[in-house]
Amino acid sequence: MQEFIESAVKLLVDKPDEVDVQAIESDETILFELRVGDGDFGKVIGKRGRNISAIRTILFAINAKEGGKRAQLEIIDTNEQ
Repeated sequence: MQEFIESAVKLLVDKPDEVDVQAIESDETILFELRVGDGDFGKVIGKRGRNISAIRTILFAINAKEGGKRAQLEIIDTNEQ
């Protein structure tokens, strides 16, 4: 799933080399932390959150089919002050 997130996001952004996805596992969930380059945060979110919502929907569907832990996707804004 980590590879899916990374490849999908790289197609959306201007700086695909700066896309980084880290998986953090706990007992019940897998948290995927997504970091992107400057100026790409809005492109991943999309208009009214449609892009990130679509990625999350596909992620949840893949996870449900595999029957694994509950998956979550969070975008980390590195420019937040």
